[in-house]
Amino acid sequence: MRICRVALDDELHYGVVESDAVALLTSHPFGPFEPDGRVLPLDDVRLVAPVLPSKIVAVGKNYLDHVREMGGDAPPSDPMIFLKPSTAVIGPFEPIVLPWQSEQVEHESELAVVIGRLCRDVPEDRVDEVVLGYTCANDVTARDLQRTDGQWGRAKGFDSFCPIGPWIETSLDPEDADIELRVNGEVRQTGNTSDMVRSARELVSWISSVMTLLPGDVILTGTPAGVGPLVAGDEVSVTIAGIGTLTNPVVERD
Repeated sequence: MRICRVALDDELHYGVVESDAVALLTSHPFGPFEPDGRVLPLDDVRLVAPVLPSKIVAVGKNYLDHVREMGGDAPPSDPMIFLKPSTAVIGPFEPIVLPWQSEQVEHESELAVVIGRLCRDVPEDRVDEVVLGYTCANDVTARDLQRTDGQWGRAKGFDSFCPIGPWIETSLDPEDADIELRVNGEVRQTGNTSDMVRSARELVSWISSVMTLLPGDVILTGTPAGVGPLVAGDEVSVTIAGIGTLTNPVVERD
């Protein structure tokens, strides 16, 4: 099932994507729900970010090839996590806005986990019970600020620095999904989630031992090698097999 969120008549509605149509739902998808009877052509609705999380927990250095391209030899002994604010979230076709404070903004394609239930201390073999599904994400990063600040809050936290979408796929196998990122049609990143140092299920379990996860929270699971620059006028697309493609233009801040 593909769960989306759409803007319609100045209101936001959850829906289920069925072929080329969206069946709107009576409520949010974090509990019992049913169609409200309205079915709209997919081309006639505006998709927005499929969820607005209370927090985004991101994982660094979770692909060995990316660790090495960033100058490291081995991944950290424990997952390296950091937070992105919910105000960084944008949806499909919304612009990534380049901040004036940075001269080196880069893309990072990632598989994102969307939590479906309030949970804490989840055993790895029960993670599927608390996950609503998976979506595409781009962990946009001001790389120069990441280097100079000594911590990642500003570099990862600008408004528009967390595109997610286009919808939440509830039936994906998170341990075997191809990831590809293109800028202006040119392939920049390729990988597979099987190459993760720690799987998505391991990460959900480990993070839930640190903090309570709420319905709608998003976990970014790391990026494969190939991160690179974004400049105004670019169009960047993250494609994950079994989910779809998330595309965003890149613009200068007014």
